[in-house]
Amino acid sequence: MGLTIQRKLLLSYLFMALLTVVASAYAIFSLQNLNEHAQAIVDRDFSLLETSKKMMDALMAQENAEKKYLILKDASIAEIFWSRSQEFNGGLETLKIIPFSGTTQALSQVSVLHDRYDEMFRNAMVLVGNARVEEAVVISESDGRKIVDDMAALLRDIHKHAENDIDSKMNLMKAQGLEASRMTFTLSIISLLVGLVMALIITYNISRPLKELKKATGMIAEGQFDYNLSINRRDEIGALADAFGFMTERLKVLERLLLDASPLTGLPGNIAIEQEIEKRLSEKKGFSLCHVDLDNFKPFADKYGYAWGSEVIKEVANILVDNVHISTQEGEFIGHIGGDDFVIIAEPRRAELICRDVIREFDRRSERFYSEKDREKRFIVGRDRSGSQQKFPLITMTIAIVTDDGTRYQDPLEMAKKAAELKEYAKTLQGSNYVRQEDVEKMA
Repeated sequence: MGLTIQRKLLLSYLFMALLTVVASAYAIFSLQNLNEHAQAIVDRDFSLLETSKKMMDALMAQENAEKKYLILKDASIAEIFWSRSQEFNGGLETLKIIPFSGTTQALSQVSVLHDRYDEMFRNAMVLVGNARVEEAVVISESDGRKIVDDMAALLRDIHKHAENDIDSKMNLMKAQGLEASRMTFTLSIISLLVGLVMALIITYNISRPLKELKKATGMIAEGQFDYNLSINRRDEIGALADAFGFMTERLKVLERLLLDASPLTGLPGNIAIEQEIEKRLSEKKGFSLCHVDLDNFKPFADKYGYAWGSEVIKEVANILVDNVHISTQEGEFIGHIGGDDFVIIAEPRRAELICRDVIREFDRRSERFYSEKDREKRFIVGRDRSGSQQKFPLITMTIAIVTDDGTRYQDPLEMAKKAAELKEYAKTLQGSNYVRQEDVEKMA
């Protein structure tokens, strides 16, 4: 099965879409990695920095409250110490739940040291209560100072560790971002180039035969119907080329018929009429050939001029077209033999109805072509073929109907001859009339 243009375009679009999806997927994956690093910085490192800073502030506040208590011995200052101790412990619990490698041991040491510091302050409060302030001051200056310094050093290490981790992640994000940008750009360029190459190939594959079709169209427009269109494809363009070849053959026939058509009415001429009758005879189906003629037309044209006579001929054509349903009634045909002679071909029962309607409509419309004076007189004065002046009735219409099913007449000429003979008999009747062959034969 050959690839049609639709399938070629679809496959190219799918391939380009695949490359685009790959580039997009890689970009999304890279962004997810960057987002994970950024989220880790926000959730762990920044939280660690902020919490360690608050713990350092709480520790300094504890130490300050401790020193003031030893001097002022105020219970409210002791409450400040324990309040800051709770803040410190809260920060310590927060750090313990943050998943951060390398800080577990330091946090354990800070916890132990802070418990010792709280215990030392309780002992100092007991000594102060027993009026042993100097001993309490000694403990604070020795043990207390060392514990605070150790805790501060550990907190600074945790803080520094978090800062280093932030710097490391930022450098990693920068490197991954650059790599992702380069790779995404590379994939995009590849996708663009591949798409461009495929577009050029498909465009050439489509435009080349279309140019050939365009050239063939120009040749046919110039009347060269024998132009050889060599397009052998199994896609839509191949089907178009086949249809084009069929159209060319059809145009040959139509051109022949067009050259034969009446320039006045545009109706098919003698060649088309003969072909239509021959086709009907070969089909062996009953049909009627109706020969339409105008009576007293020459005297009318002599008096009113050929131009006005042509208007009558065109009006007859219009009446025939209005009453013969060429498009909707299969099997009906109108032809213009020439001058005031026309042909109608139709199924026998339809033919009689058409002739009746055509005659009635012609009688209704034809009088408008006369002057008011001639309409009132119902005749015109003119010269006959011998040159003698005489009165001629208004134009009337005569139709001769000959029917056959392919068994009576051997060829179109024989059938047309019989219709012409019957028409001459019908002309002997007054007014507009149609006569059928079978009716005349019965009378005979």
